[in-house]
Amino acid sequence: MTFNFKLNTHLWFALAFLFYGFSSFSQGDTSTIKAQFALGINSPSANGFVSSFEANSINFPTINLGLQYMFKSHLGAKIDFGFNRFSNIDNAPEFKVNYSRINTQLVFDTSKILSFSNKTATFIHAGPGFSIVKPLGNYGENKTVYLNAMGGIEFHYGISDKLSVYVDTSYIFGFGKDFNPISDGFGSFNGDLLTITFGASISLSGCYYCGD
Repeated sequence: MTFNFKLNTHLWFALAFLFYGFSSFSQGDTSTIKAQFALGINSPSANGFVSSFEANSINFPTINLGLQYMFKSHLGAKIDFGFNRFSNIDNAPEFKVNYSRINTQLVFDTSKILSFSNKTATFIHAGPGFSIVKPLGNYGENKTVYLNAMGGIEFHYGISDKLSVYVDTSYIFGFGKDFNPISDGFGSFNGDLLTITFGASISLSGCYYCGD
């Protein structure tokens, strides 16, 4: 069983456990603990590929799943998982890459500084993590794992006390080593990634069963 499969399996188990725990026992403010789900597009940096390999500038899908905990009204943290797929341009060798990541990030709510209405909020997030790159097809042996650091900004619009929709723009800096020999980089990737996603943030905290 590959390292990538084990890591993803453990990640899904951890997210499921946290989701269950938070939803079962949390009785705080509805903004304290939230689950986030988002779907969008990605754009990998050209310098993350070896010579003659190049990906499309815009690729689909990007999928992000996360849990966020605000330990102060304006400051919190989250753990999130991202899955991205990108593939070759028409005149490059054929390849596809599954790029996954897991990050822990600090979250800052700028609403007290920048707010347009009581239904909107802006969050800045940043933190370290791991990137797991798994080429598909003929280059499946060229897997690689490396550290990353990401930062981003989210714009939220509140639908209700427990639900908001948002758009997120994030940039993931990759700290991968150069491919040596260069053939280890065929169909693989060790660069940066830009993502734009649209999603929903759902409260897992609050007193759902209290009377009026």
